[in-house]
Amino acid sequence: MSDAAAPQPMGPFERLLTLWVALAMFGGIAVGVVAPGLVQAIAGAEVASINLVVAVLIWAMVYPMMVGVDFGAVAGVARQPRGLMVTLTVNWLIKPFTMAFLAVLFFDHIFAPWIAPEDASQYIAGLILLCAAPCTAMVFVWSQLTRGDATYTLVQVSVNDLIMVVAFAPIVALLLGVTEIAVPWNTLVLATVLYVVLPLIAGLITRRMLGSDAAIDAFSARVKPLSMIGLVATVAILFGLQGEVILNRPVVIALIAVPILIQSYGIFALAYGAAFLLKVPHRIAAPCAMIGTSNFFELAVAVAISLFGLNSGAALATVVGVLVEVPVMLSLVAFANRTRARFPGMA
Repeated sequence: MSDAAAPQPMGPFERLLTLWVALAMFGGIAVGVVAPGLVQAIAGAEVASINLVVAVLIWAMVYPMMVGVDFGAVAGVARQPRGLMVTLTVNWLIKPFTMAFLAVLFFDHIFAPWIAPEDASQYIAGLILLCAAPCTAMVFVWSQLTRGDATYTLVQVSVNDLIMVVAFAPIVALLLGVTEIAVPWNTLVLATVLYVVLPLIAGLITRRMLGSDAAIDAFSARVKPLSMIGLVATVAILFGLQGEVILNRPVVIALIAVPILIQSYGIFALAYGAAFLLKVPHRIAAPCAMIGTSNFFELAVAVAISLFGLNSGAALATVVGVLVEVPVMLSLVAFANRTRARFPGMA
């Protein structure tokens, strides 16, 4: 894929994603209070620990992103291996473990006086799920906003997705086990297959059927709104079930946001700094750092629901991640653009 085929600039819906998520939160809470039976009926539509309504919405979120993954571009890594090295090291050897550390530090210790132990375990699990997989879709937006190399960004995302297929479930199981949270392995593997492997296969089949880059880009543009609609609808359902807890304890949202913010800015500083020291060109360094900072929150939400239920604290924690991510990433885009001149390879 050439730079000319890069994704379009962030539209009004994506740019205001935090606003739409906030509105979905308030709308979901309102529905949960006014019509609790409706929300409970949705929560009860389960087969083998998979909520059917949410499964459809998650597929609406994930499938458009997987259509954009081109594994044929992986060969392009030979052009600049240092950028991919930084991405893979941060995403798979550092990020999940620092998030687990921060989650335990805050919810088992610093926030312990205000959070019940059973709730703390749920929030820790949600934060681990949130950071166990790197961003798949929105990173293309952040790449374009920082004038990133579109082709190399695609390479980084594609390689990370290949690794995610085999590494996501073991890493999550390891970290949940370390934090002494029971891991239902069957459900975790099922969720990984349902929300990673199958959408990825569907995306690859779609790409093959469409053929040309132009047809793929046009199709992606048409189905892209489904992703945002699925996300907002899922958030509304989650907050409809969590409404009572949130109304009684609104401070919980702020407490969950604290380790997410520390993790986001810390991981960006680590990846961006490493890329600078390794003399990676800015057009590769900026997206490289963005991939590690941003999360595959659609997958995190889906797996949290599958493992712990729609009304769990883990699901709530992943949704708070959605709320925090967009303003954080926009601030990092601004910083990356201000520091572009410090990097080599500006031609």
